[in-house]
Amino acid sequence: MDDKLTEILEGMRKLEHQLILELQKGEDEFFYKVHRKRVRFEKEVKAQHHLLVKRIRYYFKDAAILNILTAPVIWSCLFPAVFLDMVMSLYQAICFPIYGIPKVERKNYIVIDRHYLSYLNALEKLNCVYCGYFNGLMGYVQEIAARTEQYWCPIKHARKTRFVHGRYSKFLSYGDGLSYRKNIESVRRGFDDLK
Repeated sequence: MDDKLTEILEGMRKLEHQLILELQKGEDEFFYKVHRKRVRFEKEVKAQHHLLVKRIRYYFKDAAILNILTAPVIWSCLFPAVFLDMVMSLYQAICFPIYGIPKVERKNYIVIDRHYLSYLNALEKLNCVYCGYFNGLMGYVQEIAARTEQYWCPIKHARKTRFVHGRYSKFLSYGDGLSYRKNIESVRRGFDDLK
C-alpha cells in the first residue's frame, strides 16, 4: 500500500511540474522575459497593455457594492499573515538546524510579479501583490509544517483527508507500531530528496 501511495504522489508531483512548465510557456506567447526576478515585456506589448488599463474611477463604478464593503475584511488578514510569516521564519531559523531539517526557502513560495502588468491599474496591482504574498505565504508555512510533521509525527492518518502534502508519502502507516518504532529515526532524517 505504501508503494502505491508513493507512486500516486510521485505521479501528482510530476503532473504539477508539467503544469508549471506549461504555464511558463506564456513567455513566448505573450512576449515577455523573466530576468533576475523582473518581468520585461516587449515595448509594443507594453504600449498595448497601457491601453487596457481600467481607470480607478471606472473600476469602483463597475464594482459590486458588496465587493467594496468586504475589501477591508480581506485586507485585515494582512496583519496576522505578516505576523505568521515572521513567527514561522523565526521558528525554522531556530529549530530546523537543531532537528537537522533542511530550511524552506521562502523565495520559492512567495512570488510577487503581477505588478509588472501594465494593463492593471494601481489598485489591481496592489491587490495582486497581496494575493501573491498571502497565497505564497500559505505554501511556505505549509511546507514548514510538513517538514516539522515528518520529524515529529510521521504517521499517516486513518481517516480520509482532503489534502496531503509532499512529505506525506514518507510517513509510516497508521496502526503499524512495530514499523514506527523500527523506522521512526530514518523517517525523521529522510530529507535527502531536498538536497
